[in-house]
Amino acid sequence: MGAAVGRWFPKGRPQTVTEGLLAVRRQLDKDRPLPDFLIVGAQRCGTSSLYKYLEAHPLVVPSLRKETHYFSHHHAKGEAWYRSHFPSRAYRTVVRRRHRREPLTFEATPAYLFHPWAAERAAALVSEAQIVVLLRNPVDRAFSHYHHSVRRGWEELPFEQAVAVEPERLAGHVERMASDPSYRSNDFLRYSYLARGFYADQLERWATHFPRERIHVLRTEDLFDRSMETYHGLLTFLGLPPSSPPELANHSYRGSSRPQGAPMPASVRHTLIEIFAPHNRRLSLFLGRDLGWDE
Repeated sequence: MGAAVGRWFPKGRPQTVTEGLLAVRRQLDKDRPLPDFLIVGAQRCGTSSLYKYLEAHPLVVPSLRKETHYFSHHHAKGEAWYRSHFPSRAYRTVVRRRHRREPLTFEATPAYLFHPWAAERAAALVSEAQIVVLLRNPVDRAFSHYHHSVRRGWEELPFEQAVAVEPERLAGHVERMASDPSYRSNDFLRYSYLARGFYADQLERWATHFPRERIHVLRTEDLFDRSMETYHGLLTFLGLPPSSPPELANHSYRGSSRPQGAPMPASVRHTLIEIFAPHNRRLSLFLGRDLGWDE
């Protein structure tokens, strides 16, 4: 037994339970089904809550981890590593027999929307997947992102100064990521407060790899202000029957909408509204509806 265990848990570094399970799953079932749909973003928009909302559906079997980061950070680990995050065909058969309907599986990595390679990589492997995007007022998203970086110890500048120096901080990183698929940048993750809110650019990139009719865009504000209507609309898009999930337990949006510390100065908010306005107009044209974020 000890030798067998050693095969799954290499010597020299500790293994978490999840890592051990993934190692076993890679060996036992290298042909696990790939996800039927992906939640691709955006960061700080409530994707953790949406993930929990969906995993409560009886015909949804989620990934072992909410965020696999396969199409962003871990693509070099290979398809078998990615498949190991999803339920086996045998388990899906059990669910199908129980409910007399084919279940769906998914993962939710909010970094995918902004990552320059994620859409192309996803299309190469899961070309038939449906794409779900959750978008929040980019001004509020930027402020939430900033406070997240402060809590993590990454950010020491005041918010107004942090957004002012963002172009300098990100200079070269986006271009290098676009030209070098193996390049990873912490600054790209931590300090892209405004850039991640230029949603039209990101959606247009995804739409070059996936048909528009398979991309479903939700407003974060609607998910929490009109929860059931928005949730049922998503189920319809995914081809799932109606369900009555437990009350949404938000882990990222409601708390981050009231960040600790001083509120955003009105003058800063006004400036950011002006910065985002042309991007929001492009987004409205792309979606064919006004998102109501220019106030």
